[in-house]
Amino acid sequence: MAIKDAALQALIEPVVTAMGFELWGIDYLSQGKHSRLVIYIDHDNGVNVDDCADISRQVSGVLDVEDPIVGEYRLEVSSPGMDRPLFTLEQFSRYAGHQVSLKLRAPYEGRRKYQGLLAGVEGDEVLVQLDGEEYCFPIDGIDQARVIPQFGE
Repeated sequence: MAIKDAALQALIEPVVTAMGFELWGIDYLSQGKHSRLVIYIDHDNGVNVDDCADISRQVSGVLDVEDPIVGEYRLEVSSPGMDRPLFTLEQFSRYAGHQVSLKLRAPYEGRRKYQGLLAGVEGDEVLVQLDGEEYCFPIDGIDQARVIPQFGE
C-alpha cells in the first residue's frame, strides 16, 4: 500500500467503521483536474445509495479539514460489487476458490495481466492457478485485482 493510501486509510477508516461499515478499500486515481478518490464500503446486509451518500458526507467533512490531497478531485463512495476489487491479503484469503483477474505493476514472464483461480495466500504472496500451473505474485507487485463474478452455478 502506498504511503498516500495508508494516510487516506488512517483518516477514512475510523469514519466508516463508526458508521457501522467495513472499509473495503480505497482507490486514488490521479488524473489532474479529473482525479478521483473512490472509497469502497461493505456491510453484511449490503450497501445502498443512501449509505454511500451518508458516508460521503461524513468523509468529505474530514477530508475538507485534514486536506490530505493536493488539487481537485471527485469523491465517490461505492459498494465493492460482485466484481469486487481485492486490496489486502485477508481479502485474497477470503476469496480463495474464486476466479480473479490480476494486473501486475511490472510484467512477469512478458505479461502484466493474469486471470485464473485464486488458490490462496502464502506469506505475502497471492497464489493463482492458470493453465495447469500455479503462480505466486507478491501482493506489493499487484496493481489491481478483481473477483470475476460467476453466474449460473
